[in-house]
Amino acid sequence: MSNIEQIAQTLNALEIKTLLALAGKSTASDEELLQATKIGPDQMRTAIELLKSRNALEAVDEYSRDLVSLSELGAQYAREGTPEILVANELRSGASMDVAALRKLLDGRGVQEVGSAIGALKEAGIINLTGGSASLDSSKFETSKFPAFFSLLKKIAEAGTLLVQNLPEEEQALIKEGFKKRGKSKSAFTIKTEKRSSFRITAQGRELAAALRASGLTGSEASQLTPQMLSNGSWRDLKFRQYNLSLKPTRVLVGKLNAYRQFLDFLQGKLVAMGFEEMRGSFVEPEFWNMDALFMPQFHSAREIHDNYFIKEPKYAKEIESEALRKVAAAHENGGGTGSKGWRYKFDTQKTKRLILRSQGTVLSARWLASNPKVPGKYFAIARCFRYDQVDSSHAPDFFQVEGIVLEKDVTFRTLLGLLRSFALEIARAKEIRFVPAYFPFTEPSVEVHMRHPKLGWMELGGAGIFRPELSLSLGVKQPVLAWGLGIDRMAMVALGINDIRDLFSRDLEFIRNSSATGILK
Repeated sequence: MSNIEQIAQTLNALEIKTLLALAGKSTASDEELLQATKIGPDQMRTAIELLKSRNALEAVDEYSRDLVSLSELGAQYAREGTPEILVANELRSGASMDVAALRKLLDGRGVQEVGSAIGALKEAGIINLTGGSASLDSSKFETSKFPAFFSLLKKIAEAGTLLVQNLPEEEQALIKEGFKKRGKSKSAFTIKTEKRSSFRITAQGRELAAALRASGLTGSEASQLTPQMLSNGSWRDLKFRQYNLSLKPTRVLVGKLNAYRQFLDFLQGKLVAMGFEEMRGSFVEPEFWNMDALFMPQFHSAREIHDNYFIKEPKYAKEIESEALRKVAAAHENGGGTGSKGWRYKFDTQKTKRLILRSQGTVLSARWLASNPKVPGKYFAIARCFRYDQVDSSHAPDFFQVEGIVLEKDVTFRTLLGLLRSFALEIARAKEIRFVPAYFPFTEPSVEVHMRHPKLGWMELGGAGIFRPELSLSLGVKQPVLAWGLGIDRMAMVALGINDIRDLFSRDLEFIRNSSATGILK
């Protein structure tokens, strides 16, 4: 048997079907091969890669195409109208309308970003604002981009998915502008890039195809002799593939802990060994503990819906501890008894009950301080937190944070820097770290810890500081409180040698099997 014949006998069914489908053509696209072989896309990719490794086929053309569909926000705009369309509809009568009344009317219908829509229409010269009233220039509006944008949304909604390259240039420009202004996470559009390829058979591939035809192999041969075949005699009418007794045995895989799970256990063990006690709490918290108790004003930008996940039902907590609520509200309004002037606004006792997924581990520190903790005392939490963020190599919408506080009469900012340095060097195994001045509403002084990732460069590890008296005194603590919240996921990236935060939660079994936390556990 020649070498080509031997190779032909080792081809699996997917490779045989793909090679024979390509043999009669000069070139064929992956879509054409899918239609000819009737196998799935994943199976096709596997077969192509195997045949490429055997030098049986080669790629001759690779290109990509963009498919656009509507995001959840875009689908809502297509059904109900964009904020700009809805604002213009209210002003179409020609009469001026009080801006505050207009905003209240649309806010009452659940329309978001009314202020941004009014600003965009004003910038385009479509509405005039005079003395707190707005009026619409209908002719300018009809020829502006806003109706065209709305029409594009309805067009995509009706089609489901469209090829971007087939759209008119002006519609492509609207899609591009929407991405540039709002960002991917807030866009009305979702764009999926598909890679397409064309292939041709090589000289060796043609020899293999000829060998397959000569041996009568089609890819439909049976590879196993089953008890059912023996009992009903169907094996007599089947053609079986040859068995290769020289093949290596099946790989034996043993179970082990996920490397990131090992890192979390390692971190917990380290902190317990250092004398810290663990804090625990719920994923769902009222804004009171997540923000207000941390002296974060109720008008702070981080409290907008695009940064937090709000609970739909129930929307509000039943009640907040009355004494804590009274002191925290006073600290916000006038400083209370903390010596501060506070933020000087009317504290909203209903808003403070709004339920959210906790956005920072510091919420646990606030609850612990209010529970009359031991002093001196050291406490930590490994908290899973949630923020509406755009996913990339170092950001995720849910992440683990190690939160910690130290309560003691004689601790200082230098003590805090020493702790942070120990965490970065001993737990994250960072080679280089730096401290950067920072601002947080609930600490003063404040600092950020940065560490250098071998591939991604400098990245923020987290923030820290000494709790402000408006926070600690309102919760009944008179001693200085050192506090920090560090990103465990990023610590693990450096410690485990991972270059993408998403790989910590990878479902790629081969990657998981080859990942190890052995180096940090020594």
